[in-house]
Amino acid sequence: MQKKLIRITTIPLSFGLLLEGQMSYMKDFYNVVAVSSEKEHLEEIGEKEGVSTFVVEMTRKITPLKDLASLFKLYRFLKREKPTIVHTHTPKAGLIGMLASKLARVPVRLHTVAGLPLLEAKGIKRKILYFVEKLTYNCATKVYPNSYGLKAIIEQDKFTTKTKLKVLGNGSSNGIDTEHFSSKSLDKTVLEPLKNKFKISKDDFVYIFVGRIVGDKGINELVEAFNDINKDFNNVKLLLIGPFEDDLDPIKKFTKQVIELNNNIITTGFQEDVRPYFAISHVLTFPSYREGFPNVVMQAGAMGLPSIVSDINGCNEIITNGLNGSIVKKKDVAVLKAEMRSYLIDKKKYKKTKENSRQIIVKKYQRSVIMEALLDEYNKMTTNV
Repeated sequence: MQKKLIRITTIPLSFGLLLEGQMSYMKDFYNVVAVSSEKEHLEEIGEKEGVSTFVVEMTRKITPLKDLASLFKLYRFLKREKPTIVHTHTPKAGLIGMLASKLARVPVRLHTVAGLPLLEAKGIKRKILYFVEKLTYNCATKVYPNSYGLKAIIEQDKFTTKTKLKVLGNGSSNGIDTEHFSSKSLDKTVLEPLKNKFKISKDDFVYIFVGRIVGDKGINELVEAFNDINKDFNNVKLLLIGPFEDDLDPIKKFTKQVIELNNNIITTGFQEDVRPYFAISHVLTFPSYREGFPNVVMQAGAMGLPSIVSDINGCNEIITNGLNGSIVKKKDVAVLKAEMRSYLIDKKKYKKTKENSRQIIVKKYQRSVIMEALLDEYNKMTTNV
């Protein structure tokens, strides 16, 4: 009989976007159950991955009473199911999942760290998040930072012992399917209608951002930098692909006004398939304040785009300055603007970084490598269980 593996995320979107294909891969070796909130969406993910599901409502905010209810429900579920492994992702699912697993005496408790919200938090919120991270890691038997930079931060801040930490492969939570993220995999007939929809001409240079439209992603700086460039160059566009999250980390009111007034800034909301948007763009602009190991930078590279990224962990591991993109100081509009402008006017620089982008991703971040490394971890951990 197969041993039971329970994977937990705060919202099902994380299974679909960040961990796509992992559960369907693991179900050949383990009896896999996906646990998350949002029943309808979770069931869609379960059907797609071919695994069973269990709903535990969780919020991404600090909500003590709701969190206690989630903890109790998950604890009862784990006591009943008696899994061999519980593997959590995202901060809230990590806290509730690891604590419930420890209380239920699950033998193998694994947590993947894909970012640290406390890095941009201040005051009492930072203290709470610091405590949450330490408690989560304390309950885990193994912790997987998804980048070497993140591992260094965890060690420096002494969240847990070094022996608990391990980075799989070259980093990333899931690697990337480079056959899917490839210009060859695209239906080219969708590209011209998309360009026409956004009034992108053959002479336009298109910057693209993919992710949540929030402050921590550097959207305020990106919009300001682009708006200034647009004053000198008419043949530029900025595509913002992703949802606004005004309740968690809203962008500045002025930034929103600029987005609404500048016809060369295009917002699309969340897109299930971002490949066509990469295909009509020239360079990814990703000035985020904090990351774990950003999928979008790997996706852009696999699609043949160079990336301008912040000098933060994850981003500065995927991108090598001048080789497949540029690394800039975070929160610095002037530096970001100068680098964005350089790709527009320096054709040799753009050509060189573009030519290198895909081959670097293919060489270092194939999804199969991460899948096999994770399966090896599971097998080693459960040998004597």
